[in-house]
Parts: sequence; structure tokens; C-alpha cells
Amino acid sequence: MNRALGYVSLAVALVATVAANVVTELPLESEWPTVATLPGDVIVSMGLLAVAVLAGTYGIYVLAQRALVRSMVSKRRAHDARNVLRLVLGSVAIVGLLGVLTEQWLGVLFSLGIVGFAVTFALQQPLFSLLGWLYIMVKRPYQVGDRVQIGEASGDVLEVDFLVTTLWEINGELVTTNQPSGRVVTLPNSTVLSAEVFNYSWEELPYVWNELPVQVAYETDLEFARQELQVVAEEYLGEEMERNVARYRELLDETPVELEVRSGPTVNVSQEESWVTLRVRYLVHTRRGQQVKNELYERVLARFNEHPDRVSFPVSRSR
Repeated sequence: MNRALGYVSLAVALVATVAANVVTELPLESEWPTVATLPGDVIVSMGLLAVAVLAGTYGIYVLAQRALVRSMVSKRRAHDARNVLRLVLGSVAIVGLLGVLTEQWLGVLFSLGIVGFAVTFALQQPLFSLLGWLYIMVKRPYQVGDRVQIGEASGDVLEVDFLVTTLWEINGELVTTNQPSGRVVTLPNSTVLSAEVFNYSWEELPYVWNELPVQVAYETDLEFARQELQVVAEEYLGEEMERNVARYRELLDETPVELEVRSGPTVNVSQEESWVTLRVRYLVHTRRGQQVKNELYERVLARFNEHPDRVSFPVSRSR
């Protein structure tokens, strides 16, 4: 359907162009009414050329957009390419339309330059947002589909338009544990120029480090509990995490950062006032963080409950 619409628009542009040339060559100037000192044939010709410009740019946009979507495997790249195409062809259509109506192409371009300086002072915020969009396109701090935190807003990126970024909110005031709240958050693109941007699922490595804390009493056989926690985590996460850590190391090798990364989960111990906290650290896909944490905790709790003589849980008391 879109493809047919594109061809129809190009056909309309061609017919309108031919008709405009025919109108100006008709030897019937005296029969055309005059409007505001302009002969009627000139007005009709301008109108037809304006239709040709609008129909032609729209047809090109429809066909080019279809070709881009089909040639790009990633929906993210297709979304960005579509926005760039809209900006370029929209600018071409405006300049072409003004040039046709005024018949002064250089004057139009010069006038647009003067207007641009005036608009810079009158519409600073939208221009900063447009500049932010260009920054997003070039530097790629995030793109459609990423899970991000921009300033105080967190969520999955639904759309990156010329002026705003739309997020499907995660957490927020309504829910916790990295779950969608159902709200949509709209941020001006200028925010990326002045606020921190945290990307939890960038394209090269959509994994983050998580920790699961488990509190045990001081009476616990600490070494036994630590080993059991290690075993449970490796049984559940070992193979998948090993593959992901291999990619993590490849990315580290491309940077000047030197960091030792274990292939499997690790367990760290910290002493609290009334208990000891065992923290198992592991690499997980950013969208499965809470799911993995829930499953891992259930497995750990079941394993510890099998050994009540060696693992004790803290009670409410002062040590």
C-alpha cells in the first residue's frame, strides 16, 4: 500500500510539472484573469509546481523509507534513518516550495538565513532539543529499545523524535523492582546535554552486574554457607554467564581499563551489626534482572533450609 502511494505521488508530481509548463506556453494570456497584478496563468503554474514539489518529496519519502526499512535488519537503525530522511526531505520541500512561490531561490536561502538567526533567540529551547537530537544520532548515548536513566527518569526508549525522547517508564512512583509502571515519560532532547545518561542495555553488551544479598546469623558455618551459595549460583547462572563474560572481556580489551573479571558468580562477605551478609555477584541481562534475582533467592533459601544445623538466619535482637 505504501509503495503504491509513493508511486502515485511521484506520478502526480510529474503530471503537475508538465501541466505547469503547458500552462505557461499557452497563447491565451489575455483570457487569464489577473490577480494582484499577477497573470492567472502564472498563478496556476505556481500552484501546479507547488503541488509537484510536495507530491514529489512525499513520494520520495515513502519509497525511500520502505527501502530503508527493508534493507536494515535493526529496527533501531531504521527508526534513526527514517528521522534523518524526514528532516532532509522536509527541509528540501520547504525550500523548494518557497522558491517556486517567490521565483527567487537565492533570496529564499538568504531570507532563511536571516530568519534562522532571529529564531535562534526566540526559540532557544526547541533548538537546543534539535541539537540534542543531533548529538544522540552522532554519539549514540542511547537508541530506540534501550533501557536508560536520563536524569531522574528511567525506562525503555520508545521513540527518539527531533525534539523529544519518549520512555516507557520503569520503576517511578508507582512500582519498584525494575518493573514497568505503565506510564509514558516525555523528555526534551536537550536533557542529554545537561544531565547524566545511564544506558543499561547498550547494543554491544545488554548485560549488567547484579547482587543478591542473603543475611545469615553469626552462628552460621560461614564457609559452608558461602560455598553452598556459590554452588547454587553456578548451577543456575554458570554457563550463560560464562558466555556473557567472554564478550565483556572482549569489550574491556578495547579500552585502557584493566579489570579482573571472574567467569562465574562470586560471593562477598560483609559484617553487619546483628548478622552477616553474603552477597552473590553475577552478570545478567538487564531485562531479566528481577526474574533471575527471584529465582536465585528461592533456590538459595531452599538449599539453606536443607541444613538448619549449619545455616541460621538472624532474629530480631541486639548483638
